[in-house]
Amino acid sequence: MDEMAMNGTSNGAANGAANGISPPQPTDKKVFFFDIDNCLYPSSFKIHEHMSRLIDDYFQSHLALTREDATKLHQDYYKNYGLAIEGLVRHHQIDPMEYNRLVDDALPLEDIIKPDPNLRKLIEDIDRSKVKLWLFTNAYITHGRRVVKMLGIDDLFEGITYCDYAAEKLLCKPAPAMYAKAMREAGVRDVERCYFVDDSALNATGAKAYGWKAAHLVEAEAKVPAKPACDHQIKSLEELRDVFPEVFKPA
Repeated sequence: MDEMAMNGTSNGAANGAANGISPPQPTDKKVFFFDIDNCLYPSSFKIHEHMSRLIDDYFQSHLALTREDATKLHQDYYKNYGLAIEGLVRHHQIDPMEYNRLVDDALPLEDIIKPDPNLRKLIEDIDRSKVKLWLFTNAYITHGRRVVKMLGIDDLFEGITYCDYAAEKLLCKPAPAMYAKAMREAGVRDVERCYFVDDSALNATGAKAYGWKAAHLVEAEAKVPAKPACDHQIKSLEELRDVFPEVFKPA
């Protein structure tokens, strides 16, 4: 993935222009938005568990809590805001970039994530003459970059929309404004031209409510939601070929 493009999608057209980076260009293509964590790689990698421990460590040390209270507050913030860091920023005097350094950037990803040829083949089979590929994550950009580079697919995506920890007010999925931000940064104006896959039921529901064509990834080992999050529920990314055949190259 082009580093300049990655930087240019962080704070919108105004900041991009101020930094000498061209603002996003409108596109007539469909745009396929891919979530990253537990979506482009399987949950069996247990990266979420690694991150949860680091978040609990942060809550415990920075808020002077017991381990039990740290875990409870972490989970409360996650349920209420979609991200633990949003609760920290709202209610405590913390440095979000330090949080990123001690949590997201401290994950031992090099020991866990390796290039995935099957994933690369799937994404390469999307017809990029008609479809723009875009990453869409609630993580910070440094984490998103690390993951897709280790998976060996960073060159296939044209940009990334992420949760900007350095912003005055954090914005993340499933807030409607986050989907609007993703569309703006990807240069697409018509919600009906937006495709999306995410392992989060909340995020898939948010995408459907915003008008996107959404698929909820629920792996075979995962608990199936009582109510479908959106129109399509899949067990693997390979099923995208069946639910959205129009975005793939002809067989």
